[in-house]
Amino acid sequence: MNELLIDHQHSHPLSSIIYTKVVERILQGDFAPSGKLPAENELAVQFNVSRSTIREALSRLRADGVIESRRKAGTFVIRNPVSGPLTHVPIKNFGDIEKYYSFRSCIESGAAASAAVNHEDSDIVELEQALTALNAKMQDGDPGIDEDVIFHLAIAKCSHNSFFVTTIETSVAPIRQFIELVRNIDDKKSPARVLATQKEHRAIVDAIIKRSPNEASEAVIQHISNAKNRIFEGTTVA
Repeated sequence: MNELLIDHQHSHPLSSIIYTKVVERILQGDFAPSGKLPAENELAVQFNVSRSTIREALSRLRADGVIESRRKAGTFVIRNPVSGPLTHVPIKNFGDIEKYYSFRSCIESGAAASAAVNHEDSDIVELEQALTALNAKMQDGDPGIDEDVIFHLAIAKCSHNSFFVTTIETSVAPIRQFIELVRNIDDKKSPARVLATQKEHRAIVDAIIKRSPNEASEAVIQHISNAKNRIFEGTTVA
């Protein structure tokens, strides 16, 4: 009953939720120093789910190379779940694009909020320069792939948080992959859509300059939501 209730409250399968919870515990160092995970029945009790759900979550962790099972010894953590560049994540279909934009919204809205609080004057100069360069490309009918990446990375750098910066940097290849995919679908960009995107970028920068973390975060969320919609509408502006 509890398992069904939890599953109903989330959009992801229950095993995916448990996968995330196990990853969180690994990152918190709960299984150090031996790296050995509790037995399946213990995890089932801890998370209040069935053993079959635990097995599904562990199977995914095993497939991702995070854990390995050793005969008669148990299950051990063999790799940091977040180690390795995100460029290894394959983009195979529009479902993957949907997931990517959800991920991107979480990361970049947080980076923008932090940027609004922690930026220095010199950061704003670089951010404005990045935006100017991107706008120039878009006005010329160029998607500005490199300039777009530089602009969003500049936002992360304003946060002075190396975790945001590293995550954005390691997402460069997926971002390029998405844009290139859409360019192959439809390489036409209407002036109205270019203008709309430029206004969204401007809103993000203005909120950061105002030192308004809530506005900066919301501006990014709105921009990324619109960018995703434009992707599915077959436009390259993002």
